Amino acid sequence: MTILYEDNHIIAVNKSSSEIVQGDKTGDQPLSETIKAYIKEKYNKPGEVFLGVTHRLDRPVSGVVLFAKTSKALTRLNEMFRTQEVKKTYWAIVQNRPKETEGRLEHYLVRNEKQNKSFPYPNERKDAKKAILTYKLIATSDRYYLLEIQLETGRHHQIRCQLAAMGCPIKGDLKYGFARSNPNAGISLHARSVSFIHPVSKEQIQITAPVPQDDKLWKSFEEMAKGVN
Repeated sequence: MTILYEDNHIIAVNKSSSEIVQGDKTGDQPLSETIKAYIKEKYNKPGEVFLGVTHRLDRPVSGVVLFAKTSKALTRLNEMFRTQEVKKTYWAIVQNRPKETEGRLEHYLVRNEKQNKSFPYPNERKDAKKAILTYKLIATSDRYYLLEIQLETGRHHQIRCQLAAMGCPIKGDLKYGFARSNPNAGISLHARSVSFIHPVSKEQIQITAPVPQDDKLWKSFEEMAKGVN
């Protein structure tokens, strides 16, 4: 666990692609419990440690995750996420070059709980939720392309589903049509940064998560994209 930012009210960490944010049926220790243990030890806190989960990343996704250390911060951050006052930027590695170097994708997504998958449609339909993102091609290698994505909505598997619908499934994402898995079983989607007004101090905060350092492709793309963020 790498801590990217911490103060009295919030803590942000760089999640690896193998970690889960909250407990699930696997029974694996979630990131939230790891952080609670860290806070308890660092500050010698007696009793139960408060930690609020403000948003989640899918297990195979890496990058910045923001938690609240106080109930005041949690209430305000939850509202800020709901009203899209927290700006989230993602990086995705894809094998197919998008037809346009930048654009806006708009779909209606229907979530299938049984398959744990979302399906995109061009028009509104029953049980569908509108999904909007913008993307920009920011770096290329001999075989892959790095896209920077800004979310306008936060839907189940939104980036994975919408990029696949555009013909650009994310590297390693078998569920959404990529041919091969990544060696670490993750996918090449990284929550690169979050930007927001601090819920208590009202300062402007920007937190950037370095890409996975054990992945040569990610590291070379990070070098190429310097100056973009």
